[in-house]
Amino acid sequence: MTDYEPRSLEGIPQSGRERLEQNREGLYTSDLSVNEFLLVTEAGFDPVGLVVGSSIFHIGFQVAGPTASRELDVLSQAMYSARHLAMTRMEEEADELGADGIVGVRLDIGRYEWGANMAEFIAIGTAVKHRGGVLHRAPNGRPFQSDLSGQEFWTLLRTGRRPVGMVMGSCVYHVGRRGPLRTLSQSGRNVELPNFTQALYDARELAMQRMQAEAQELGAEGIVGVSLSEKSHGWGSHVIEFFALGTAIVRTEAAATIEPPIPVLDLNDR
Repeated sequence: MTDYEPRSLEGIPQSGRERLEQNREGLYTSDLSVNEFLLVTEAGFDPVGLVVGSSIFHIGFQVAGPTASRELDVLSQAMYSARHLAMTRMEEEADELGADGIVGVRLDIGRYEWGANMAEFIAIGTAVKHRGGVLHRAPNGRPFQSDLSGQEFWTLLRTGRRPVGMVMGSCVYHVGRRGPLRTLSQSGRNVELPNFTQALYDARELAMQRMQAEAQELGAEGIVGVSLSEKSHGWGSHVIEFFALGTAIVRTEAAATIEPPIPVLDLNDR
């Protein structure tokens, strides 16, 4: 895991550096939809460029007993470190553009035929800068990251709050198998499977607790837009990654300007 280095261009190919230079000269790129673009600019921010971070990571191997339910910490650390590298490199590109933050961030994982135990972790989003010169960076001085859409970003600012960073928690867990005698005794019955229930419960709680710990380090008051996903990533049916992700927020000095909801009648045919 590497530390954040402001305006670092390490690892960025020459074509990428030329792209960033074009952005600095005024030609911005963005993956925001037209509606998102409208509301982000309405909120007082201008896009300054599409920013990307990538890390191809070799994911190690860890063995657990067939009936043991426990975290596979080697895999948990690999999945977290790889995402952290990609997100840090995306932040460094945003800093090179003088951005206050990044909106609409997506985290993807790609796999390739030439490496069964390798995966590319990709972070991509639109770097934005406040038009009025108001600094909206995170308390640690880094550009904020947010996976909120342009519409959600605009709405959040109207509540008197702003994003300070994306926070995440990962837990790769081996869910132990049931023994043959227990399986046979429960066959044909409606009964809870406590070993499975507890394993999944423990894994989700670990991922969520780690996400909350990151938010506390940022001095956030809360986390919005939380998603909790489960994927096996090709490890087999009994090894699952539980991944928690959300946007940490803090209050701003601006007063909330929330308008009352307006009823809308949908005239579309059902």
